Amino acid sequence: MSLHLQRDLETLKKDLLQLGNLVETAINHAILALHNREPGLAERVLQIELEINEKEVYIEEECLKLLALHQPVAVDLRFIVAVLKVDNDLERMGDFAKNIARRAMDLARMQPVPLSSDFVTELPNLVRTMVRKSLDSLVALDVELARNVIKMDKRVDEINAQMYVEVQKLIEEDVGRIAVALNLLSCSRHMERIADLSTNIAEDVLFMVEGKVMRHRG
Repeated sequence: MSLHLQRDLETLKKDLLQLGNLVETAINHAILALHNREPGLAERVLQIELEINEKEVYIEEECLKLLALHQPVAVDLRFIVAVLKVDNDLERMGDFAKNIARRAMDLARMQPVPLSSDFVTELPNLVRTMVRKSLDSLVALDVELARNVIKMDKRVDEINAQMYVEVQKLIEEDVGRIAVALNLLSCSRHMERIADLSTNIAEDVLFMVEGKVMRHRG
């Protein structure tokens, strides 16, 4: 590897980590806005999401420049390809954080309803942990940490499926709760999608390190 390519790859990794930090902040703010009923915090998420979009475009342009300038092969090529995929996944996480923030704004104006601790506590904690660990596995190229993230996704899916049952029960008990119930279901679905994208990043780490394509293998 040339010194110029090594330097440019290190810079690219730093840019990707900065994007990851922005996305983490957006997700954390969105979840706090939802559970603490803070519209002001939700507004901040919308601002951060614009920064995420700008950073995502910049990183994509840098990847294309590296491909054209250095024509990398083997591990370096896999790394740049993975960065392009992770870049897109992080931007989509930002979109889902924005969607949660918007639902949080609506819910802050509505009467709260009782929910299971699985949704209130466990799901947000799982999602935040998966995002953090997927980024950590990327930085360290830690395949065991990446596999741990992939395993956690099953529990997220279970809680999201459980939310459909809870929402149905809320509506059956009081039809006036439809708006609240649907907003909460949307939030659960958006968190589940963030977990899916974290899993994608973990699978990209396995691709970078082992050269194995893990997606769509069930």
